[in-house]
Amino acid sequence: MKIIGLCSDHAGFELKEDVKKLLDSKGLAYKDFGTNTSDSCDYPDFAHPLASAVEAGEVYPGIAVCGTGNGIAITLNKHQEIRAALCWNAEIAQLSRAHNDANILVLPGRFINKEETTKTIDAFLETPFEGGRHKKRIEKIPL
Repeated sequence: MKIIGLCSDHAGFELKEDVKKLLDSKGLAYKDFGTNTSDSCDYPDFAHPLASAVEAGEVYPGIAVCGTGNGIAITLNKHQEIRAALCWNAEIAQLSRAHNDANILVLPGRFINKEETTKTIDAFLETPFEGGRHKKRIEKIPL
């Protein structure tokens, strides 16, 4: 596994810091694209650098957090090679990897607790893409 890319806005900052502790406990390397404070900020300022780094192969996969997860997911998915999946439990995370080959996990910082976050991240990181019938669907996504 490469270095995991992280980013958040102010609403996701606290959970992102918890994610860093979780990754540290697992001995997994990461690069934090910000924000580095809970001061109000704009999620695209951090989502675009993370998405670009995933596309360039600098980091893989990514984990992004904002309040609902929606804003940052919408921004990340503007990038042609990004498949950011908003997940709030392990089953959705597993399916996003297995069926959609998601390369960025998006967490809803205001709507997920630490225990569920851990389960969701574990499922995302441990589940491989199934390929097969799903591969042709993934190939149809880019415009």
